[in-house]
Parts: sequence; C-alpha cells; structure tokens
Amino acid sequence: MNSLPDIFSAVVQGLGITLQVLFLSIICASIIALVAGLSRVNSNPLLRGFTGFYVEIFRGTSLIVQLFWFSYALPGLFNIHLGSDVWVAVLAISLNYGAYMSEIVRGSIQAVSAGQTEASIALNLSKFQRMRHIILPQALRMMLPEYGNYLIQILKATSLVSLIGLTDLLYYGNIYRSTHIAESPMVYVLLLVMYFVIALPLIAFTRKMESVAKKGVAS
Repeated sequence: MNSLPDIFSAVVQGLGITLQVLFLSIICASIIALVAGLSRVNSNPLLRGFTGFYVEIFRGTSLIVQLFWFSYALPGLFNIHLGSDVWVAVLAISLNYGAYMSEIVRGSIQAVSAGQTEASIALNLSKFQRMRHIILPQALRMMLPEYGNYLIQILKATSLVSLIGLTDLLYYGNIYRSTHIAESPMVYVLLLVMYFVIALPLIAFTRKMESVAKKGVAS
C-alpha cells in the first residue's frame, strides 16, 4: 500500500486542469444553452433554423471528434487557432453540451401553459416582458433537475481532454500507469474515487435543484 501515496501525488497534478475545464465548461455551456434554447422558440425562422442546425450537428456527432476537429482540423485546414488547449477543450465541451441542454430550455419554455401567455397578452405585456416575468421563471423551475444531471455529464466529459494533450487527472494517471504496469488497477481505482469525490458537490446540487423545483407544485 506504500504505492498509493505515490499514485495520488502523481495523479493529483492534473486536478487543476480538470477543475478548470469543468467550471469554465459549465459556465459557457449554460450560457450557450440559454441563448440557443430561447432562439429555438423565437419567431424569426432564420434564427430558429440556424440554431436548429447547430443543435443537430453537435448532438449528432461525437464529442471526441469535435475535440479533434477544434484542436487539429481547424488549425490544419483553415489556419484557425482557438488559443490554448484549455479553451479548445472548453469550447468543444460547451458547444456539445450546450446543444443538449438547449433542448431542456426549449422544452421547458414550451411546457409553460398557453394560458399564461394569453393572460400576459391580456395585460398588454411585450414579448420581452412576457418571457422575462411570466414564462422564463416558470420554465427555469422545470429545467433545474435535468440541468443538474448535465453538470455531472460535463464532469465525465472532462476525462476526454487528455486526448488532445491536456494534463488532467486521466493524463497523469496514464503516465504513471505506463511506467508501473503492475499498479494499473490501483491507478484506475484511485481515478474513479477522485472523479466521484469531485462529482459529490454536483450530485448534492442536483438534489437541491430537484427539491427547489418541487416547491409550490401540487402533487
């Protein structure tokens, strides 16, 4: 068991990158999801069409391929560089999960009773006022449980960033394993535990969101 501290000291070097990609991706994916979701219910057909195209492209292709595309294909084919590998990873993960999460936003908005919209029209509220004060607050409550689940999915997605050379937890785990083959099971058990520990606050947040979403709702 003396090797366990050695494994931990090697793997923990990647914790900073994992957390950095995780939190930046959560922020960016949430913004993208809100904007794209609102665009999907907009009356402008061009905006709806463009957003729908984006959603289907990123939902219909692999995140691994998207990581490789942003990291290698864009610079090689079009000489477009997106900055550091961290931002390449954040962009790919955010666009991918932003597409999925935008469907939560769209579905929740459309699930708000039509009577709410009719009542707000009767009160002579503008489209912006109706969305801000009537529809969106109700839709947000419905989004919360599924939103929390996607935060955990984003954490899982961060384990892919080592494929484009980012030195995250999995990267250092694989480096250590490559020189200590006999300790491979212990390396991956430790990685499993570390990802679970990082996920615990997200799991707690998800449960909190579920309880908040249920408040004031009739059984």
